[in-house]
Amino acid sequence: MATRCGGAGGGGVVGAVASVLVLWLAAGGAAGLVAADPGAEEWARDRVEALPGQPAVAFAQYSGYVTVSERHGRALFYWLTEAAGGDPARKPLVLWLNGGPGCSSVAYGASEEIGPFRIKPNGTGLYLNKYSWNREANLLFLESPAGVGFSYSNTSSDLKTSGDERTAQDSLQFLISWMSRFPQYRHRDFYIAGESYAGHYVPQLARKIVEYNKASPNPFINLKGILVGNAVTDNYYDNIGTVTYWWTHAMISDGTYRAILKLCNFSSANVSNACNRAMSYAMNHEFGDIDQYSIYTPSCHATSDSSAASGNSTAPRRHRRAVLRFKDTLIRRRSNSYDPCTETYAEKYYNRLDVQRAMHANITRIPYRWTACSDVLIKTWNDSELSMLPTYRMLIKAGIRIWVFSGDTDSVVPVTATRFSLSHLGLKTKIRWYPWYSAGQVGGWSEVYEGLTFASVRGAGHEVPLFQPRRAFRMFVSFLAGKPLPKS
Repeated sequence: MATRCGGAGGGGVVGAVASVLVLWLAAGGAAGLVAADPGAEEWARDRVEALPGQPAVAFAQYSGYVTVSERHGRALFYWLTEAAGGDPARKPLVLWLNGGPGCSSVAYGASEEIGPFRIKPNGTGLYLNKYSWNREANLLFLESPAGVGFSYSNTSSDLKTSGDERTAQDSLQFLISWMSRFPQYRHRDFYIAGESYAGHYVPQLARKIVEYNKASPNPFINLKGILVGNAVTDNYYDNIGTVTYWWTHAMISDGTYRAILKLCNFSSANVSNACNRAMSYAMNHEFGDIDQYSIYTPSCHATSDSSAASGNSTAPRRHRRAVLRFKDTLIRRRSNSYDPCTETYAEKYYNRLDVQRAMHANITRIPYRWTACSDVLIKTWNDSELSMLPTYRMLIKAGIRIWVFSGDTDSVVPVTATRFSLSHLGLKTKIRWYPWYSAGQVGGWSEVYEGLTFASVRGAGHEVPLFQPRRAFRMFVSFLAGKPLPKS
């Protein structure tokens, strides 16, 4: 799913604590931290006792704000769910970012993908996610940049000037300050994961960390690897691959396919009116009423109807944006074992005052409702790198583990787009294309290169862990272990 995440740059190290004496109790996680420094009170204040309607759990949770720019009053909201099953001190830390740009990691990553909880219909409570990634890692969800979810800025113009660079810089500042608040994670094996427009956020933040560690005499962000799914990667190759997916999956006619290729110059940052018309025709007249993020499953008609009734329909909003570089990301869903309307439950649940109090959220009383995605950020995004391929090359050279995965029923950032983009890295193949397995079934296909692993996830849409949670979890376990996906 095109999930939003970002960050803004600026400010010095905020909220850093001095030397901290740590007594780590093996089974206690952060709850076992004893500090002789007043700064330890910060993480203690962030402790979440329990969320409204939450089932009993044995792991600790923390949430709250970290200031990333004192001058502008920018603060980012985080939610940490420590590893389940005991001994979180021995588990790695994984930062999850959603994209958009302008969508919430709390709404998507935490609440319907990899987090420990799912939201009941109409936001009445929570139930457990059987395939939560916190079975294997401590999960840190970040609402980024300022203006996403509960994250805010006291400088209103910040919401209209966000972009890739500030997002990466603010996210780095967040990590520096957050690890000062939680020093037990300072030297922990650290991974960054995300999806969609986080295909920019994740490698850009990784690049910032590599540069920061080189410049710091005592680097403490122990970055080991990155994991990105259905990721916006390269403007030109992504667009060619996306249109190819539409045509090869019978979503558009031969004539429209030829017209788009003729009229659209995907090597340019500007989209011509003729290209826009061709794209809009495809979306408005040939796609039909489908969920573009999962083309074989039903949409949430209840969501569309209620939104239209309130004058806030998302279908026209999507169709207005024919520029593929910025994928509109209000996702409307699916079938079978999942609920296609789950996003609406998140907006109900996180707007509850008792939920906000429990999470130490919205303490400044933001003058707008919490939403899964921000229209303002999506429409006014300031700067966007045309290609992540140079950054991938830099990270490969730095020895960072890189896995890229793709749900194969997503038409927004489809598997063909990802494969077109990655093929232009020119990497040598270590393990040739093969089917990988989960629970006795083909989970997808994979190819391992020198410095990068690609994996498709069969039957998954844009939010891979939402559609195929078991397969996504199997992939995550292999990623953390640094081992190829199983061939049998």
